[in-house]
Amino acid sequence: MNELAIYYPKGHAAHYTPGHPERPERIEAIRNALLSAGLWEESSHLDTITLPHSVLHSIHTPAYLSYLKKACQLGRSLDADTYTTPASWQLALNTAGGAAQIASSVWRRENKCGFALTRPPGHHATPDRGLGFCLLNNIALAAEYLLQVEDAKRLAIVDLDLHHGNGTQEVFWRRPEVVYISTHQYPHYPGTGYFDETGGNPEEPSVVNIPLPPFSGDNAFRAVMGKVILPMLDRFAPEMILVSFGFDTHWRDPLGQLLLSADVYAGLISDLAQWSDVHCHGRFALFLEGGYDLEAASVCGTAVAQAMLGKAWSDELGPSPYPEGTNWQWVIEKVQKVWGL
Repeated sequence: MNELAIYYPKGHAAHYTPGHPERPERIEAIRNALLSAGLWEESSHLDTITLPHSVLHSIHTPAYLSYLKKACQLGRSLDADTYTTPASWQLALNTAGGAAQIASSVWRRENKCGFALTRPPGHHATPDRGLGFCLLNNIALAAEYLLQVEDAKRLAIVDLDLHHGNGTQEVFWRRPEVVYISTHQYPHYPGTGYFDETGGNPEEPSVVNIPLPPFSGDNAFRAVMGKVILPMLDRFAPEMILVSFGFDTHWRDPLGQLLLSADVYAGLISDLAQWSDVHCHGRFALFLEGGYDLEAASVCGTAVAQAMLGKAWSDELGPSPYPEGTNWQWVIEKVQKVWGL
């Protein structure tokens, strides 16, 4: 078994518009950091696969897929935030297929863990709409591929991006075979992800939202992992953990104020990797979402890759220079009450 599998979206620079924060340099910063750390050469590099229509149509409506393809052909924006280019349709398909390939290789234990540098990102894409920089929901498509093709029965998606993954939540709202757990800044874009959003099946709720106030910081995330995320994984007992990795939670990011350090982010990934080693044969993979500061990308990308592999990591940027708040404590108490923890 190889150690780390990486998917790199070849040609992704053709998905670009001037002045937009979702830019090709995000991927290249992580790639260059992994090269410098010696992790790039040591890893397996996987190519994309063609997703079956049954997988694509289980996550996105045929009408939306047709609309997205035409919008890309014309280079038309989906909304004020979400651009396309003539290359975006094929690049989005490639990235979704790369995410599925990473998930499949880890599921089959061909690789110990996986890191998909998915671009365009995905977790805001709903069944019938692209938004929030996202075209196709990569992590949802990867999960669906595991369910349909690899015969997985129970999966966990842990979303550690700054923003709530409204698209992923909507996709799996009534599907208890996938538990969706999200930490996110609240209130913030897209405005979803409050405590009472627990899924569409009252008999078996499967959506866990942890809406953190601005300036929560490292201590909040340590507490959330130990008091909410790991206990919920114990309860749902997934066969694999898929993580929406967004480094926009970092204290340097221009779009958020959660003030997370790379050191603690890597610690969270280490905790999840260790849980997967004990409970689901080590099946664990990361899928890139947001993050817009390039220095944070470099440090966070390297640190989480090292953490997945059980290696020591370093945080050259250090902790946030801004004071952390304490308003997050009542959030944990509220989540624990909602879920009876």
